[in-house]
Amino acid sequence: MERKDHIDAFGAAALIGFSALLGFNQVVIKVVNEGLQPVFWAGLRSAGAVICLGTWMLLRGRPPRVAPGTAWAGMLIGTLFAAEFVLLFLALDLTTVTRTSVIFYSMPVWLALAGHALLPGERITPRKALGLALAFSGVAWAIVDRGGQGGAASLAGDLFALGAAVGWAGIALCARATPLSRVPPEMQLFWQVAVSAPLLLLVSPLFGPLVRDLAPIHLWGLAFQAVVIVSLGFVSWLWLLARYPAAGVASFSFLSPIFGVGCGWALLGEHVGPTVLGALALVAAGIVLINRPARRQVPQKV
Repeated sequence: MERKDHIDAFGAAALIGFSALLGFNQVVIKVVNEGLQPVFWAGLRSAGAVICLGTWMLLRGRPPRVAPGTAWAGMLIGTLFAAEFVLLFLALDLTTVTRTSVIFYSMPVWLALAGHALLPGERITPRKALGLALAFSGVAWAIVDRGGQGGAASLAGDLFALGAAVGWAGIALCARATPLSRVPPEMQLFWQVAVSAPLLLLVSPLFGPLVRDLAPIHLWGLAFQAVVIVSLGFVSWLWLLARYPAAGVASFSFLSPIFGVGCGWALLGEHVGPTVLGALALVAAGIVLINRPARRQVPQKV
């Protein structure tokens, strides 16, 4: 694969499309929650993704294989994946897509904080510190100010979204700081869905009846999640990350909460007031500053 040293037009279009897909993904989860219990259908999604991703890896001649010394890390990343989506799916059952998008996509904030302590070369610079302060302020504003949305935006749902963001950061940290960093990205993803599927299905009865008011649209949503989001979407993201500079790919992450808020407003008719817009602006600005690469020093001629 040819490695690029910058984001070209194709890469930019693909990353914008992926961000839009993630924004739309929140709406799909919200809708399917009406027909299937959140944790149960999260487990079904992972199980479907195991089949899709495993088949794709076999067709490429790279079947799932446990590399020596990676089993414990694979179990850990899969458990974190399960925890993340328990919290995210429950969040979207209790609060709005617009609020969840602002809070959940603050993940780079928590990754930057953890990376400062645990990853070499990931120190918090003054620019990153400003970005962290802005994004943290946006998340706090979204959680504290209920925005007049009443029961549609519960505090518990907002806190679950925050927990899911921290879980997502834990997954990224695990992928970089454990022996999993030596395995192909698709194998990292396979660990996540293969471990999370049985865990989620096992604990799902604890969260109430497994089936709600099931209709065909909910089954279509489940298939869309397993095939398009988890399998094709995440594999495409990993391909982009392998082809383009990581900092350039990460810089597009500020678009995900924007698309999420837009989809919640346009497709579900959710209220978008000053609180959501202000918090969104702070989080997006913070993510840009956190992911912005440092300027290279140009040596002066003497």
